[in-house]
Amino acid sequence: MSKITCQCGHENPYGTELCEQCGRPLSEKAKESDIVDMRYEGSSRRSQTYKSSIVDKIWNFFSSVKIGVGIIAAVLIASAIGTVFPQKFYVPASTDAEYAEYYERLYGVVGKIYYQLGFYDMYNSWWFKVLIGMLATSIIIASIDRVVPLYKSLKKQRTRRHPSFMKRQRIYGEGTIENTAESFAKAEEELKKMHYNVKTENGAILAEKHRFSRWGPYVNHTGLIIFFVGVLLRGIPGFYVDEAMWIREGETRNIVGAPGYVLENKGFTLENYTKEEAEEVFGAALDKVGSIVKTYRTDVTLYKEKEGSLPGSDNLEKVEDYAIVVNKPLKFNGYNVFQMDYKLDELKTMTFHLVEKSSEESLGEFTVDLSNPEKKYDLGKGASVNMLGFYPDYDGIKDGEPYSKSPVPNNPAFIFQMNTPEKPEGEKSFVAIRQTLEVEQNDYAIKFAAAETRNISGLTIRKDKTLYILLLGGLVFMIGVIQGMYWQHRRIWIQEGADGQVLIAAHTNKNWFSLRKELDKLRESTALPAYKDRQDPELDKPEQEGDEEIWT
Repeated sequence: MSKITCQCGHENPYGTELCEQCGRPLSEKAKESDIVDMRYEGSSRRSQTYKSSIVDKIWNFFSSVKIGVGIIAAVLIASAIGTVFPQKFYVPASTDAEYAEYYERLYGVVGKIYYQLGFYDMYNSWWFKVLIGMLATSIIIASIDRVVPLYKSLKKQRTRRHPSFMKRQRIYGEGTIENTAESFAKAEEELKKMHYNVKTENGAILAEKHRFSRWGPYVNHTGLIIFFVGVLLRGIPGFYVDEAMWIREGETRNIVGAPGYVLENKGFTLENYTKEEAEEVFGAALDKVGSIVKTYRTDVTLYKEKEGSLPGSDNLEKVEDYAIVVNKPLKFNGYNVFQMDYKLDELKTMTFHLVEKSSEESLGEFTVDLSNPEKKYDLGKGASVNMLGFYPDYDGIKDGEPYSKSPVPNNPAFIFQMNTPEKPEGEKSFVAIRQTLEVEQNDYAIKFAAAETRNISGLTIRKDKTLYILLLGGLVFMIGVIQGMYWQHRRIWIQEGADGQVLIAAHTNKNWFSLRKELDKLRESTALPAYKDRQDPELDKPEQEGDEEIWT
């Protein structure tokens, strides 16, 4: 692109609105405007200059504020959809089939569609992360597109400006004064008292303060970028773990999300407030609810796989014994295991008798481990029971077959084949809690004898290496907010024109009222000419003071 040469002789990059040297308007738009656009000091931006190559088009796409707002809207809509139904983390399931069944059973067709579209794991989905990446890209490119030319323009701004630049400022005034040198010296002194950085050059004054406030929005953007980096890092293994784990008493399981570590549940303890304690603390609440939980605790042993052992092997070394209590997690290698929930009295085993119906005589008993049932139970003397079907959470008949809605033994049901010397071909029986079905009249029956229960601890495993990155992003963002909100970039130009007229102009990025108050204070102690704010209707009429019109 060819450069634009100003009348002052300075060569400006293509697309520059105001000359970097003297401030003359260069484009037709700037020449026709009564007030110049000072957002980027009239400097050229890459997105408005280069538009031919594919890189330029990508750059221009992401530098657009409209595109950025559109991406933000898409992220907000996706985030809102993710709150319609519970996310995957809060669903009591472990397989895809269980998740699908859960959403369809509770929310019908809408829940099924919600699952199939992947909304049930919204914030870990690849396309949501792509949206976050696009938003981060938009913020980075839009910031670079604006902050670089703004920085260059402010860094090399000149003290003396062309009169056309001064006259196109929102606050402008001109007039003749007596003893210009003395007035300028007094103005310089007063501006320094108001904490302005003052530069003088050949009968011109440039007073400036709080330039750093112009970088507030870009500090905000930097904070957001750091925050988004933290969010995206959560998708990389090892940076972020937030998993749920149910472990039964006596069970040993690999810790979800913590490879190489194994946890054994030694026992679960639930303590309720005694009547005396509850009456002191909760008063009448005890009468309404019957009992109030004081604490619940899981006693565990933590193991670690020895070096060189295969994943899932029993080659373990003990790390420590620990009692996990609410708000007192087990901590190891950056992980925290919290006590979050519990379930009482889950069925562990069920014991049955094989009896002859006519005599009620027992041929023996067998115990079914509901976590790992056997296929055959030998009772001796030629009697045995084969398990043909096991339905842990029986929920009726579907398509002519018994149906289990979950793998948890909440309502176990069985199909048994009873083999005896008298009936070597066997008899079949469907046995559920308080229910027995037979295809035909049997001579033998399975009768319930006893059950053993156990408690289950609900644990949450967390590890977050991105937390400090997120906190840093939030801190930087708030610094940018404070930086841009509580300070304003203000500039005042005062210079003597070629015809002896004194020109005064001022600009701020916000809070024009406060800037006008400073100008009024400056004029009280100097003989500078009156000014006019062209965009304040309240100041559209001059007040008479003697024979001179004064603009305040």
